[in-house]
Amino acid sequence: MTAFSHSSLIQTKNDVLSGLTVALALVPEAVAFAFVAHVAPMVGLYAAVIVGFITALLGGRPGMISGATGAMAVVVVSLVDQHGAQYLFAAVLLAGIFQVLAGCFRLGKFIRLIPHPVMIGFVNGLAVIIFLAQMRQFKLYSASGHLTWLQGTPLYMMLALIALTMAIIYFLPKLTKAVPSSLAAILIIAGLVHFLGIDTRTVIDFVRTMSHGEATSLAGNFPPFVIPHVPMTWETFKIILPYAFILASVSLLETLLTLEVVDEMTQTRGNSTKESLAQGFANIICAFFGGMGGGAMIGQSMINVRSGGRGRLSGIIGALGLLFFVMVGSKWIQMIPLAALVGVMFMVVIGTFKWASLAWHSKMPKQDFFTIVLVTVVTVFTNLATAVLLGVIYSALVFAWNFAKKIRVSSQVSESGEKVYQLHGILFFGSVNRFLTLFNVQHDPNGVILDCVGSDLMDHSALKALQTLTDRYEDMGKTIKILNLSESSLRLIDQSSDLFSLHVVPNRFHLSSEK
Repeated sequence: MTAFSHSSLIQTKNDVLSGLTVALALVPEAVAFAFVAHVAPMVGLYAAVIVGFITALLGGRPGMISGATGAMAVVVVSLVDQHGAQYLFAAVLLAGIFQVLAGCFRLGKFIRLIPHPVMIGFVNGLAVIIFLAQMRQFKLYSASGHLTWLQGTPLYMMLALIALTMAIIYFLPKLTKAVPSSLAAILIIAGLVHFLGIDTRTVIDFVRTMSHGEATSLAGNFPPFVIPHVPMTWETFKIILPYAFILASVSLLETLLTLEVVDEMTQTRGNSTKESLAQGFANIICAFFGGMGGGAMIGQSMINVRSGGRGRLSGIIGALGLLFFVMVGSKWIQMIPLAALVGVMFMVVIGTFKWASLAWHSKMPKQDFFTIVLVTVVTVFTNLATAVLLGVIYSALVFAWNFAKKIRVSSQVSESGEKVYQLHGILFFGSVNRFLTLFNVQHDPNGVILDCVGSDLMDHSALKALQTLTDRYEDMGKTIKILNLSESSLRLIDQSSDLFSLHVVPNRFHLSSEK
């Protein structure tokens, strides 16, 4: 009992400290994504608080961090530009409803159908995106109003502080694991900058850069409850429907893929159905409290897990910590050097990217390696949903092509003079063309048997192929009997009995009994 209490106490400490680390790292991400979506910084921060808290409390993957995401932000830019933020909140509300329905129908289980190379491409692509997202921290607006890169001493100082941050994160765990190295690095760098008077960019500098100098503070109040102010008309529904569907799909897909990654890291199993429901409820509530919606964040999830966060408490502390910073501690959070947060995210990139996959071109099938590259590149240049969809489609086509090539028959002539074809392989849409070339209809005897003991019929195309083969033999005045069908194949034929007229022996029938 004492050991259990000691273990629980250690885990609670880890969850609290990792949650605080996540809260600090969430600030620039939430603000940046809000500007990407063309809404106020508080819209992103409120989303990070609400989505993070609800999914940590109710979700199916303890330790996973959710908040405002870039994948969702880029979807709603045109909606906000054309119709305003209130339409965004309405779209987030409808997206949340779609996600709840997905959870009710247990659609999350289909994430298991995503091939492993697609998962690797997803992780690599997001690692590249996280890296590229940090590049905005190196930019500021010049006196002429143009966005320019840091140069000279400010750039060198920022790079030095980033390198020091990364060194602390790497070496500190070798000395002690009492405090998450990421949190320690942020505090150490912040202390050095403050006490030594180092001139470097801070969080508030970044906010001002993103807002063209308009935003001067991250201070805010508890998000107010407001029903989205949009006309309750069919026209409104038609406007928000496509955005809501894409938001729900992108958010759920990124969430479930991140869940799989965290599962692998922690050697535990999350619940995709509970996570889908939690994400849906979180986005619904977001819509009523002025949040831009969100989903799982792989970068912050990696920070949390690697900092020791395993329980729900880590996500709850992350969300409540962020709310505290907004309502009470904004003046402190604004002083954090950007270099410290960039260094943390760079370490996330290094730990997230599957570096070993770069050398797999000679150690795995070429089509699988191409899938990794395809998903990675498409994720970076388009979006996650498109990349994963293309990866799954490509993998499915390769799978179908490989199985289509395996269809074959062996033949013999029975004592009664009938020619017996024994079918091997799966008969489905991809293999039917090859299947029809395996029979010598013109030179076969009048009686032919197709023995399916080593095969299965998978779809309507398989039945159509059998009907085509039957018709070819009948046109030549010959008959073909189909026997030894599996139970699933028989059920498929029964369902389509009105569409096809096949000579099927209903029960399992052995050639020896025919003789």
